[in-house]
Amino acid sequence: MASEVFAPAKINLTLHVTGRREDGYHLLDSLVSFAPVGDLLTISEGDGLSLRVDGPEAEGVPEDGNNLVMKAAALLVSDADLHLHKALPAASGIGGGSADAAAALRGVSARGGGDASAEGLLAAHGEEILALGADVPMCLYARPLRAEGIGEALTPLALPPVAAVLVNPRLQVSTPAVFRALERRDNTPMPETLPDMRDTADLIAVLSEMRNDLQAPACAVQPAILDVLARIGAQPGCKLARMSGSGATCFGLFLSETEAAAAAEAIAAAEPGWWVASAVLGDCSALAAPRGQ
Repeated sequence: MASEVFAPAKINLTLHVTGRREDGYHLLDSLVSFAPVGDLLTISEGDGLSLRVDGPEAEGVPEDGNNLVMKAAALLVSDADLHLHKALPAASGIGGGSADAAAALRGVSARGGGDASAEGLLAAHGEEILALGADVPMCLYARPLRAEGIGEALTPLALPPVAAVLVNPRLQVSTPAVFRALERRDNTPMPETLPDMRDTADLIAVLSEMRNDLQAPACAVQPAILDVLARIGAQPGCKLARMSGSGATCFGLFLSETEAAAAAEAIAAAEPGWWVASAVLGDCSALAAPRGQ
C-alpha cells in the first residue's frame, strides 16, 4: 500500500544573519512559519531506491541521487519507490527541496514503524539530516518556530496564523551568490525574548520591526525581486511585504484571508508568468503527517 506525505512550503518571516563560523557556515536567527501549499510525495514498495518527478514545477528537478528526496530516504532505507508531485518552484527560498526531504524522512520512517516525529528523527539522525541542508530540520516540524545557529537550534513557537500571498517571478536565485553579496555578517539578532503576539495584528507589528538581511543582497543579484515586492506592497490591505529565505519568493501579509486571496488574484492576472498562491501561514504539522501507510 502506498503512503502520501505532504511537504508544506517554509516561509522565513524574519531572517537575521548574525555571524559566520570559521567553517564558512552563517549563523542565523529566523522566525519560520509554514503554508498549506506544497509538494506531495507518494511512497511505495520498491526494488532499490527510485524517484519519479512530475507536476507543474517538475522541469529541471533531478530524479537521481542528486535530489534531496533520494538522499533523505537513503538515510533510512535502501528500497522504496518515490513519486514527487512538484508544485513549489525550485530554488525559491521557501524550502521546496528541504520540505521534500523532510517529507521523505517522515514517510519512510512511518512506513517502517519508526518514530516519524521531528524530535525522534533528529535524535536518531540529527547530524546526517542537518548535513542535507539547514532548512531540513525545521521542515521536519512543519510548524512555527525560531531557528538559530546554522539551523540546528530550533524552538517551536505558538505564533498567530496570518493570511498571506506568496509570489515568485520564476527566477532562480543562487544562495551562495546572495551570501557573497551580503555586506555585513554580524547583524543584530532578534530579541532574546520575543514580544507577546496575541493576534495577527500583533504578529505583523512585531515582524515590521525585524528584517530579512538577505533581501538587499538578493535584490542586488536579481533586481526583479524589487518588482515583486513593489507589486505585493501595492495590494489593498497589505501590511508587510518581504522576501523569504534567500529569494526569490516574496510574501505579503494581510489581516484577512479575503484580502490575501484578492491580492493573489490581482497579481496573477497582471503577471501570468509568475507563481502566485494565497494561504494562511501557521501550523501545518497535522497536514504534513504521513497518511495511508
